[in-house]
Amino acid sequence: MKLPDFIRFASDATIFAMWGGGLLLLSLVAFLGDRRRMKRTSIDAVGWVPWRDLSALTLFAGMVLMAVAVSGWMGGK
Repeated sequence: MKLPDFIRFASDATIFAMWGGGLLLLSLVAFLGDRRRMKRTSIDAVGWVPWRDLSALTLFAGMVLMAVAVSGWMGGK
């Protein structure tokens, strides 16, 4: 599979930003899943995915990666 030139020649900061953005998007999806579970009508239909934990962990990891990316862009490396 041939990668586009934008990804092949991207800096490390840009790669970190793309991963961070993906994790932040996953965090949003997990937050919406947790909100849906909190507003369920049947109290017994809990589900098996720990949406709150998944949302918190991906939010933290995405924010760290975005901070590293911004630091790399500001440093010019």
